[in-house]
Amino acid sequence: NLTALQGLLQVKLELIQSGKSNIEEVIAPLEKLSELNPSSTDYNVLLAQAKAYTGDREGAAQIYRSLLGIKPGDLKALQGLVSLLLEQERPEAAIGLLQDTLKAAPVKNQVEPGSIDIVSVQLILGQVYAQQKRYDEAIAVYDEAIKLSSEDFRPILAKAMILKKQGNTETSQELFNQAIEIAPAEFKDQIKEEASVNYDSEAQASPEANSIETKTEE
Repeated sequence: NLTALQGLLQVKLELIQSGKSNIEEVIAPLEKLSELNPSSTDYNVLLAQAKAYTGDREGAAQIYRSLLGIKPGDLKALQGLVSLLLEQERPEAAIGLLQDTLKAAPVKNQVEPGSIDIVSVQLILGQVYAQQKRYDEAIAVYDEAIKLSSEDFRPILAKAMILKKQGNTETSQELFNQAIEIAPAEFKDQIKEEASVNYDSEAQASPEANSIETKTEE
């Protein structure tokens, strides 16, 4: 009974939040919900996260890959699998996954328009390069994204942050201003805050900035 399973899951999640239960107890209902809804992003990503939390990284990776087999452009699954690979110190595998997704995108989008958000995948790839301090490659990816979607503020912001880390304050400020100009109102203050942050070339972008970069329209 799908409704009963959903209710059971909600109760267990509430118990976990209150500290009265543990994460292992949500795995069984999530597995059943995943089985009943193999293309559901929410159930499958939650299940993968739960498995990863309990140490079953291989099980988590298999869930992400199964979901991507059905929905190759699922950003939550892509981000989840990339994060898992990076935790396993496998950056080249993460980069390869994203590059393969981008290579497949034109054909996939012909069959099902909009099934892979190319710019959002490029943003994740750029983040991986930046985390590996491969800044030139990150900037190249962001430049491609800017050419593809000049009205999307996210790659402009991402490039601005890297240039600022490298000490190119003049160009980065121009890009911050450009991002502020075209960004939706809800993000403008966060971008202004990021533009004012001082960090050296070894610092990573703030979690808030990363969430802005990869945020997609609902």
